[in-house]
Amino acid sequence: MHSDVDPSFADPLPPVVVELGKLFTAAGHELSLVGGPVRDLFLGRVSPDLDFTSDADPDQIIAVIRRWADAYWEIGRDFGTIGLRRGEHMIEVTTYRAEAYDADSRKPQVVFGTSLKDDLYRRDFTINSMALKLPSMELVDPFGGREDLSNGVLRTPGSPSSSFSDDPLRMMRAARFASQLKVTVSPEVAAAMSSMAERITIISAERVRDELVKLICGTDPRAGIDILVESGLADHVLPEVPALRLETDEHHRHKDVYQHSLQVLEQACDLETDNDGAVPAPDFVLRFAALMHDVGKPATRRFESDGAVSFLHHDVVGSKLVKKRMRALRFDNDSIKAVARLVELHMRFYGYGDSSWTDSAVRRYVNDAGHLLERLHRLTRADVTTRNRRKAERLAFAYDDLESRVVALAEQEELAAIRPDIDGERIMELLGIRPGPVVGRAYKFLLEERMENGPQESADVERKLFEWWKDQPEAHSGD
Repeated sequence: MHSDVDPSFADPLPPVVVELGKLFTAAGHELSLVGGPVRDLFLGRVSPDLDFTSDADPDQIIAVIRRWADAYWEIGRDFGTIGLRRGEHMIEVTTYRAEAYDADSRKPQVVFGTSLKDDLYRRDFTINSMALKLPSMELVDPFGGREDLSNGVLRTPGSPSSSFSDDPLRMMRAARFASQLKVTVSPEVAAAMSSMAERITIISAERVRDELVKLICGTDPRAGIDILVESGLADHVLPEVPALRLETDEHHRHKDVYQHSLQVLEQACDLETDNDGAVPAPDFVLRFAALMHDVGKPATRRFESDGAVSFLHHDVVGSKLVKKRMRALRFDNDSIKAVARLVELHMRFYGYGDSSWTDSAVRRYVNDAGHLLERLHRLTRADVTTRNRRKAERLAFAYDDLESRVVALAEQEELAAIRPDIDGERIMELLGIRPGPVVGRAYKFLLEERMENGPQESADVERKLFEWWKDQPEAHSGD
């Protein structure tokens, strides 16, 4: 379907779009803005990416843009894509494709096409199968993408089973778009995802990870996770989450851990701050920790003799499971450590609500959280999903009190960077020892003293160091 659009529709587009269209037309080629940038125009926003498609092959594309572009590169040439930069704009121009896929591989066998409609047909969803012909700005929408976008539904240009067989990662994208764009999947797309979920296993962990991060950082990650779980995709890419759907016993002695985790995820998103705040949105580490904080519960669930249900040490078990899953998905070490640490610490606060903490305990809480303290504050608050208003208010009051004590102690001492009152060099000087394990033990001893008693006078610290040293075997090795 071709249609004219209101000229003001394309006003947000930068001038380089029309410029490039005129260049290709003058050279006897077609050029269209395609995919996400066109979809985003209907959503009232300008996409950071500018993707074009053309009947020109890579050599012809280079001939058109060589003098116009500030720089160009041919990394994607085998797939028909030439990248270029013009001013501040990064642009990709790709030759029309008519791809064939190996059923056992993600990698397409690239066949260049000659038809814009055929190129749009091979794309993932109808909302991404629209194009603006340039420089005329004529909308090409052969598969009803504009209507689907208006209705908030994901459909595929061809049959969903054929589309997902060609590229199983598209099933992950469906869940990601549900999170990012607040759209739903059509019944036929949902059915195909459920029947073909196992095909996601041929996709590399890195590509699955990238889609998962985009999903978690979307505007409605709960919806995206629900689609992964209901379709069965999560059984293959994030099995710890569907495992949270613990069977409910007849006496309803425990709440639905899966729904609780999704609510904690939603509440954590609501507690993020703007770009000037302590935890700018969207924050993947906070959100993923919120989703995964209870994944240790299925393995630790016990039915007690009094009828209660316990999940002893689920925080420690969950932390290990998170590390294992994130490593399998090829996450970077910093992200793995951060999420696992938050999961490990998410129960720590509940001891504060039950009894009054000493200043030493508050110091340890801050020290153990380290640079994750602000995220831990938000995760702990988000973890309160009780419908008991009185209980919720009591927990909120207790955490308000803890945070105020953290602030008060921080004003008295540099709480965020707690370290012994003397450093390793001074330890070696006082004890007359060389670098080695004993220096580390002495440092650890002094750190414990610092945590327990706060800042101390240097003379007192040195006296305690000498007292500790008397009991060490190394102190008597020369006797």
